[in-house]
Amino acid sequence: MSKDPIPALIQRVDLERLADSLFYLAKDPLPFRKLNFTLPGHAKSTLEEADDFIQARLEEAGYRVEKEGVAVQAFGCDPSKPKAHQYAPPPPGAPWYTAYNLYAKKVGTAVPEEIILLIAHKDSQSWVDSPGAYDNAVGTVGLLEMARILADYESQRSIWWLFCNEEHTPWTSVTAAQNARARGDQLIAIFNLDGLGGKSAEDTAAGRKTNTTLYTTEEGQRLAHLMAEVNQAYGIGLIQQSYARQAPGDDDGSFINAGFPAAVANIGSYPYADPNYHLETDQPEWVDLPNVRMAVQASLAAVVRLDRQGAR
Repeated sequence: MSKDPIPALIQRVDLERLADSLFYLAKDPLPFRKLNFTLPGHAKSTLEEADDFIQARLEEAGYRVEKEGVAVQAFGCDPSKPKAHQYAPPPPGAPWYTAYNLYAKKVGTAVPEEIILLIAHKDSQSWVDSPGAYDNAVGTVGLLEMARILADYESQRSIWWLFCNEEHTPWTSVTAAQNARARGDQLIAIFNLDGLGGKSAEDTAAGRKTNTTLYTTEEGQRLAHLMAEVNQAYGIGLIQQSYARQAPGDDDGSFINAGFPAAVANIGSYPYADPNYHLETDQPEWVDLPNVRMAVQASLAAVVRLDRQGAR
C-alpha cells in the first residue's frame, strides 16, 4: 500500500471556505433554504437558489450533478407544541413543490461497484423562518468541502455525495434510498453529516470540540468505531463519542429502512443540545466553525481509510 494520503487530505479542509459557504447559505444572500419562501424580486425559492449554489460548487470541482425530483410539501406549524418541535402535517390544500436530491459521483478505479455514500440535508425548516445554520448548512458545506478535496483523489471505491431535503415532507432521502435499493446499488457505508459541532451552551463556553456518531446496527457500530480510530490516529482532537439508537432515524435511517445497514450519522451532540435547534436564532454567527472543521476532517479520514481498506 502506498503512503497514507489522509494526513495531507485532512489538512486541506479550509476553515475560510467552510465559513464563506455557511454564511452564503444561512445569512447572505440566502436567509433560509425552503421552497415556500422566495426573496423579493427573485424568480426562484431560496431552496432552489441553494441548489444552484451547491451545483455550481460541485461543477467547479469537476463533478457532473445529477438531479432526482421528489414531490414535497412544506410542514405546517403548530404553535401549541414546544418551540423547537412545532412542525405539523401540512394543512389541507397546502401546495406541492418539486424538491431535488442532488448527486455528485466519483467512480472508483479498483472496486467501482462498492459505493461509499455521504449525505447531508440542505434545506432549512419549512415551518419557521430559521437560517438553519447548524441544521443543516454545516453538513451541506462539509460535504461540499469533502467533494472539493477528493476531486483529484484516486479512490479505489466509488464515492457518492447526496444533498437531500429533510425539513419538508416527505423526506427526499426516502426516495433516494428506495431508488438505490431498486437499482441494486452496493452501498458499503453511509455517512450522514447533520448538525456538526452543535452542542450545549456549556460545552461551547468551555471550548469543547465534540462529535457523536449515531448508529443503529452492528454494521453501523463498526463505522462508529472507525470514527474513533481516525480521530485518535490522526490527532484530530475531537471529543468523539458514539451512541446506539433504538431505531433508525434521520436521513441515514432512510437507508437502513431500505435495507442498507452500514449507516451512521455524525452530529455535534446526542441528545442534540444546541439551544437554537429549529429556532429563528440558528444563525451562522453562533456556529463553532473550528469544531465543524474537525468533524469534517474526521469524516473525511474515515471515508478515505474505508476506501483504502474496504468494509471490515
